[in-house]
Amino acid sequence: MPATQPLMNTYARQPVAFTHGEGAWLYDTAGRRYLDCLAGIAVNTLGHNHPKLVAALREQVARLIHSSNLFEVPLQTELGARLVELSGMTNVFFCNSGLEANEAALKIARKYGHERGVARPEVVVYEHAFHGRSIATLSATGNEKVQKGFEPLVEGFVRVPLNDLAALERVAAERPDVVAVFLEAIQGEGGIQPARIEYLRAVRELCDRKGWLMMVDEVQCGTGRTGKWFAHQWAGVVPDVMPLAKGLASGVPIGAVVARGAAAEVFEPGNHGTTFGGNPLAMRAGLVTIATMQEEGLVENAARIGQSIMSELGRELAGAPGFVEVRGQGLMIGVELDRPCGALVRHALDAGLVLNVTADRVVRLLPPLVFRAEHAEQLVGTLVPLIRGFLQDNQATATRAAGRP
Repeated sequence: MPATQPLMNTYARQPVAFTHGEGAWLYDTAGRRYLDCLAGIAVNTLGHNHPKLVAALREQVARLIHSSNLFEVPLQTELGARLVELSGMTNVFFCNSGLEANEAALKIARKYGHERGVARPEVVVYEHAFHGRSIATLSATGNEKVQKGFEPLVEGFVRVPLNDLAALERVAAERPDVVAVFLEAIQGEGGIQPARIEYLRAVRELCDRKGWLMMVDEVQCGTGRTGKWFAHQWAGVVPDVMPLAKGLASGVPIGAVVARGAAAEVFEPGNHGTTFGGNPLAMRAGLVTIATMQEEGLVENAARIGQSIMSELGRELAGAPGFVEVRGQGLMIGVELDRPCGALVRHALDAGLVLNVTADRVVRLLPPLVFRAEHAEQLVGTLVPLIRGFLQDNQATATRAAGRP
């Protein structure tokens, strides 16, 4: 008998379906308008229906969508050159997603270790990290909910707390088979937890001293989202390996691994590959995304508008019982509360805002980089009363449950 629901039960979806978008706005099947403060989870860099992106994709679809990596793909070379220029790194491998980019980074680390005589290479990873849901990337991920039911996990990972240099130094002293450190510049799924600037600098110094690869996962926080092209650039460091995806092509599936130094020379023909990765359509989308970001000053806009949103949210929520803090960088913002707040997702939808909650207690805001001052004003003006009301209702419920008047 066919299943009554043709889709596997993998998502707890909200009861809204969008039909189209315009700039920072989304429209549902009933014609209702929503301010998009999630951008498809940091994907829709240029918002929706951007004329430059639409025109370029229409033209490319009519010319060539896919040819395979058995042949030269000139647009790959062009986009690779742009990423090398923006990152100060050496070369690029293109794939289809952040998970694939992170898998490639882990393969680079292992082969790098084997080439140096390490029979069982280990990679340092972090508590509360998220790198994907394949068997290897969920093993690197620091979330038991993601891992549960998929044991045995892949071996070869050593886990430490974020921003704890002493813990990393202990690993350096005690684990001779470590070959790389793999961290997010800002943990997205982990609750918008930034790696501190001084910590990133110390990791870079330690990796140089030990001959380890510094691998920085910029899948969510990269491509201009924080007000720099890549979030680690706030610390003035350059990693050896940098996975990218999400916002790089403004909605067209894409992934990339950018490398330099010894890491850039690890892969040889036959070591890694992809059928769809680096296809002309995705490459064109990446090129027009970067060009439009530069032409419209969207990296600088992310820094400016993001700072305004964080300042206003912090000011308006100050003193609210249950409010912890606002943190983040650019248009990657988290509002932490002292209690689970998943219900706010539906409350926000009812109020015309698209956002989500991560790490149970953090309202996550990832607006498209075309967000403007009027959008920021509407976001703050709508979200603050929602959060205050949620905290008050939650407190009143707790008081009644305790039997207090």
